Amino acid sequence: MAVTTAKVQVTGLARKLVMDGLLTEEVAAKAWEEAAASKIPFVSHVVSNQLVSATAVAQVAADEFGVPVLDISCIEIDADVTKLVQEKLVRENHALPIYKRGNRLFIAVSDPTNLQALDEIKFATRAQTEAILVEDDKLVKAIDKALDAADTSMGMGDDDDLEGLEDLEVAGDEPDTDDTGLDVDDAPVVKFVNKLLLDCMKKEASDIHIEPYEKFCRVRLRIDGVLIEVAKPPLALSNKIAARIKVMARLDVSERRVPQDGRIKLKLSKTKAIDFRVSTCPTLFGEKSVLRMLDSSMSIPIEALGYEDFQLKIFMTNLAKPYGMFLVTGPTGSGKTVSLYSGINLLNKTDVNISTAEDPVEINLPGVNQVQVDERTGMTFPKALKAFLRQDPDIILVGEIRDLETGNIAIKAAQTGHMVMSTLHTNDAPQTLTRMVDMGVKPFAIATSINIVTAQRLGRRLHSCKQAVDVPKEALLKEGFGQKELAKDNFSVYGPVGCDGCNSGFKGRVGVYQVVQISEEMKRLIMEGRNAIDLADQAQRERIPDLRQSALKKVRDGVLSLDELNRITQE
Repeated sequence: MAVTTAKVQVTGLARKLVMDGLLTEEVAAKAWEEAAASKIPFVSHVVSNQLVSATAVAQVAADEFGVPVLDISCIEIDADVTKLVQEKLVRENHALPIYKRGNRLFIAVSDPTNLQALDEIKFATRAQTEAILVEDDKLVKAIDKALDAADTSMGMGDDDDLEGLEDLEVAGDEPDTDDTGLDVDDAPVVKFVNKLLLDCMKKEASDIHIEPYEKFCRVRLRIDGVLIEVAKPPLALSNKIAARIKVMARLDVSERRVPQDGRIKLKLSKTKAIDFRVSTCPTLFGEKSVLRMLDSSMSIPIEALGYEDFQLKIFMTNLAKPYGMFLVTGPTGSGKTVSLYSGINLLNKTDVNISTAEDPVEINLPGVNQVQVDERTGMTFPKALKAFLRQDPDIILVGEIRDLETGNIAIKAAQTGHMVMSTLHTNDAPQTLTRMVDMGVKPFAIATSINIVTAQRLGRRLHSCKQAVDVPKEALLKEGFGQKELAKDNFSVYGPVGCDGCNSGFKGRVGVYQVVQISEEMKRLIMEGRNAIDLADQAQRERIPDLRQSALKKVRDGVLSLDELNRITQE
């Protein structure tokens, strides 16, 4: 005997969509069931599954109920109004408070028939509620944006937005206080720190800076290489926040006079984990804490780093060489480690022995023997390198060449059949070669061991919302563009605009490179003791673009803006 199922009866706005022919009754009934099972509003379900556009749903609702549609993306929502309603209530009811006049609270909704949402908010706030109709997709973005602003303005997160953080590995939750009397497990402080970690991941920030001053404390995130202030927690909590971070990073909470370094591991799932490298430093008005996010599961293809085709070809050719030195140079935060790790990932095979000495080890690489350099225990770069050479390595990565001893051992390893990869802090490739001479490394050793030097910077990548900008021809010539390319009909310079999908017109970062393969003529100049200017001139004669010229190419391609060009390559 066949089993019959009761037909689902759709009501309200769903029924109106069927009557207007935007949905069939069967599709509407199925969507109604699925939305109820997923515990999400019906309108959100049909819009997110592209059954009906958000604009069409809003227009039907406006015609049916005789109310206009508000473009919520064009208004600035007051964080104080958002905070009148708990985040859990906002998300569950898909309703956002946007304005208050007297005792009347105006609520943005995408389904005006959802009277239960208005009643629950009315009960919670003791205010009269009035629905304002908005498009569902814009409401979703507005809710996320408004709740983020509300969280940072009051400086404390909400438990309900911390799903996934319950598996945070914290070594030190046992003690509730330390001998300074700070309550490091104070609930608001725990929520605030957890919220910071969550926001850092959601906004794809690279660093969190927590800075106490005399009259205030501020929190900044480095997003796409630029610091942005996101919160000002109460000054009285700054010491508790620092203590909480130290507990999570397995540091000495009672020691506040010297810098400390540690790690926080955050498990998002059984296979994915995010590490935060923690550094604390005593300042005049308390301890500054900096947390750098390290995604150990992140693997960036070498093609995505921003090398031009001819640069990538040189990079790959020298990476495949069995011996010699491969150097990457640039300031802190210029992506040197990512470039080296991308190269190591390509070389990491079962028939290759790879050893690295790093300070600190930022990302765990399975199949690679990684050594943490620690001056306090006596494990220095030279000591690690000497140990590697006794263990039959094929490839050696030295985190940084800081002194003559490290430089000499690395050079000798490169001359005796090993591929040595390392970094230096110099402004460009020619300066790297003279810097090693200044350290005391002999010019002959440099000329015969170094295969390639790559200098790099990171610039903010323009988002797709970019638009062409008018710049006077004289200004473009001054920037470094040529007369011929300015005369082309298709020549354009782009600038940031800004939209809901980017950060003030930018999204992500792109590398700008100077890739110098050491030629025979450069080797001769090095052995003659020539300076960086002579080496740079020789690179130009060999038609090797410097950092500025490489960045200009990115501007021509619409990847970088002129302001970003000058920010990362200004002499």
